[in-house]
Amino acid sequence: MADIFDLFKQIAKKEDSASAPITWIIAGLGNPGDKYRLTRHNAGFLTIDSIADRAGVRIHRAKFQSLCAEATVFGHRVLLMKPQTLMNASGAAVQEAAAFYKIAPDHILVISDDIAQAPGKMRFRTKGSAGGQKGLKDIITCMGTDAIPRLRMGVGEKPHPDYDLADWVLSNFPPKDLALLQGCFDCAWQGLEKILQGDAEGAMQICNSHIPTEL
Repeated sequence: MADIFDLFKQIAKKEDSASAPITWIIAGLGNPGDKYRLTRHNAGFLTIDSIADRAGVRIHRAKFQSLCAEATVFGHRVLLMKPQTLMNASGAAVQEAAAFYKIAPDHILVISDDIAQAPGKMRFRTKGSAGGQKGLKDIITCMGTDAIPRLRMGVGEKPHPDYDLADWVLSNFPPKDLALLQGCFDCAWQGLEKILQGDAEGAMQICNSHIPTEL
């Protein structure tokens, strides 16, 4: 009988967690559509899909101009979202979700690609400029502040200065670089725990010091 009571308690605990209010928004940035799925610009989508897998949910519900899922992550109720607005208009989707749930900018985590970081590297910051990332720039503009936490996943710089930037970020990852990005996902998950706990320094120590695994 004790086992049955324990099972009931576990079910009740899960139900309570599912009904708790959303306290964080985690937005992975990218472009919708199969042709963009494995492009450098979709590093945010790929990373948040990994987070969803670990949280046991699928990001497939259409809401806030995005595909969304609610999840409990490290004891926090979060909204996972993949804006479907195209990268450069991501701010409208994030702003809509933040207004609905009354989420302050410092409880919005944006995950995006970063050409300033090599594949297999990443960087967490709590504020600052967009660094040329137009999706993040649009979110900063729409939210009216740059004090928005962001986790930037390295995709590598252009092979030479004359290479068109749009062509570069919209090109597919070569297998080695994709594997290096995927090698960051465990570390990103560990860093996410610190972020949700409000331990920015701990998140920086974990994420910013990640060493790519040689293939």
